[in-house]
Amino acid sequence: MRHHLRLFSALALLATLFAVGPLSSAQAKYAAIVVDADTGDVLFSRNADTRNYPASLTKMMTLYMAFEAIENGKLKLNQRLKVSRRAEGMAPSKLGLRRGQTIKAEDVILALVTKSANDAAVVMAEALGGTEIKFAQMMTKRARQLGMKRTTFKNASGLPNRGQLSTARDMSKLGKALMRDFPQYYSYFSTTRFTYNKRKYKNHNKLLSSYKGTDGIKTGYTRASGFNLVASVERNGRRLIGVVFGGRTGKSRDRHMKEILTKSFKRLPEIRSAAAKPPLPKRNPVRQSETTQIAVVTAPVTPTPRPASAIADTAIQTANLGTAAVLPKAPTGQWGIQVGAFNDFEKAQSIAKTALESLGERASFASTNVEPYAQQNKRIYRARIVGMNESYAREACQSLRAENITCLPVPPQG
Repeated sequence: MRHHLRLFSALALLATLFAVGPLSSAQAKYAAIVVDADTGDVLFSRNADTRNYPASLTKMMTLYMAFEAIENGKLKLNQRLKVSRRAEGMAPSKLGLRRGQTIKAEDVILALVTKSANDAAVVMAEALGGTEIKFAQMMTKRARQLGMKRTTFKNASGLPNRGQLSTARDMSKLGKALMRDFPQYYSYFSTTRFTYNKRKYKNHNKLLSSYKGTDGIKTGYTRASGFNLVASVERNGRRLIGVVFGGRTGKSRDRHMKEILTKSFKRLPEIRSAAAKPPLPKRNPVRQSETTQIAVVTAPVTPTPRPASAIADTAIQTANLGTAAVLPKAPTGQWGIQVGAFNDFEKAQSIAKTALESLGERASFASTNVEPYAQQNKRIYRARIVGMNESYAREACQSLRAENITCLPVPPQG
């Protein structure tokens, strides 16, 4: 009898270990962070450096790689990408792509942002890396360069893989990098609906319609990860990036994100004002019909202002607001604006001149400045207009963006 009892107890213990072990190892771990996108100050943090499964937050990195390929001339928005057998066989969420067909790169981007389509992720991965495994290695390498030291990617979609791990802090860095490096493409993340093959897909990010100031960026979910979210919210000229890992439900995750963002916005008066807040321009994707435009890189401005005698009272009509913003009488200073970065000097010079002409008499005091810059072993040229103060630079960018000219204010120290 005792023998049977001991055997029963041993079997019960083994059963318990078997039941609990796998569950606990796959159980989502809560982590969260909120950072000021302009200053980098952390306003809220819980387990921010704990490695968790990113799930479809992975697609943020896939999109970063896609935007970079567009800027480097390796990919075009209207380029048709092939669908492989592997892409067709991916688990949902998916568009239902079929082997042998093609899909535009821009539709792949929109499918990743809204539907979080896994088949579309593989299409992009194979187009840029040859194989998804190779692409994942490229993603990891680029992540390290962005300062994401605790992140490893194994696929392009975020589908379960024990080796694919990231942290809340790393994902906040990726969110900031997407805005900083590709402002002309960031607005894809605010797309609320996407239509493909006559089917409409809604964006999974419910904060876009339920939390004031939200303009992106990505949700994620697997059983092992729980409900994840990276959100970017701008209010009163200040932008916060929030990250939540391991939500029990989508609703509770969204509710918690709103709570920590609201508390963080209330804390902002305690935090120093950002030295510069680069506004996000309207979507104006660069086409490769001419010299390829390179991602904007800010650096100290070397202004060459014209004589003060040429300065007159000016006002810029703020197109977005429909009102006139009166500028100082002598708006010279160490600020500038950047209207693009190119791999051709003449192209950069031409764009800078065109932008200055668009500002007309309102910028008679300013001058163009084309700066060479080494980026990833390539020489690029930044097209800038220099010799402004901060308020004029921001107003000038508003005016240029109303004319669909990409523009970012550049502070004296970048």
